[in-house]
Amino acid sequence: RPLLSTDIFKKRIFPLLDKKEKIFFIVIDNFRYDQSKLLIELLSELYSVEKEELYFSILPTATQYARNAIFSGLMPLQIKNMFPEFWVDEEDEEGKNNNEEELIKTLFNRYRRNNTFSYNKIFNSIGCEKVIDQLNNLSGNDINICVINFIDMLSHARTDSKIVQELANTEAAYRSVTKSWLKYSSTFGLFKELARRGYKVVITTDHGTVFVDRPIKVVGDKDTNVNLRYKVGKALAYNKKEVFEINNPQKAMLPSPNISSTYIFATENNFFAYPNNYNYYVNYYKDTFQHGGVSMEEMLIPFITLTPKK
Repeated sequence: RPLLSTDIFKKRIFPLLDKKEKIFFIVIDNFRYDQSKLLIELLSELYSVEKEELYFSILPTATQYARNAIFSGLMPLQIKNMFPEFWVDEEDEEGKNNNEEELIKTLFNRYRRNNTFSYNKIFNSIGCEKVIDQLNNLSGNDINICVINFIDMLSHARTDSKIVQELANTEAAYRSVTKSWLKYSSTFGLFKELARRGYKVVITTDHGTVFVDRPIKVVGDKDTNVNLRYKVGKALAYNKKEVFEINNPQKAMLPSPNISSTYIFATENNFFAYPNNYNYYVNYYKDTFQHGGVSMEEMLIPFITLTPKK
């Protein structure tokens, strides 16, 4: 089978640690393959590309599923069964990715790894500067793991902010905004400093994103999740021809909030809209970037290993 989110530590990170490599592992949330090509180009003076490959995000292509799968090495249902304290259900208000560091610990324990690691999550330039300032303290770790959330925030701002919509109104424009951010943000400073210190840098993402412009109708109850590219619920009404459906979530290693829960996924450039608010959904979400569903842009994601140039 192809490489999946759940394989990344076992098949890619642990072999590097076994070679005693000095690793900085960076997970950029919601980072498409085309955006990763821009990043490689920008970093070409600092790093050589040792390896570049594509692998598959699990479904749903949403952070709470896909990133937890990377950091635990487990499918969502396995996390819920083995570590219920670290799994947050769809309907819960609690943050869905607040237990990543704990999940990494469980992964290292399961594989009897004694490697030391740090975990940081960066939301803005101040957070990035803090990580740069900590690099002396982090240098003793076998691996330093960093989640960068800015691209995901850009993608959501693309929906919520008229200015960002104007700046990134096509896929090419969206790439251009990404490139500007990568070039002028403190993230570039982090990459520069890591190269100077001789770190091998491994970059991936949890999922990509897709430009949506075609609404399809779905009816759900009050407990149905809000994502526009996948729905999970016990009373969903939809046109079977328009979706990819999973009627038996256990077979797909996905949790079932109810005994009769079904998962449905939007494909191509479709997004879900409720009939009772149909015009609002169409006006607000048409021509935006969304994720959670089934498309090459969401599911085929980059894994890049960079070696600093001397």
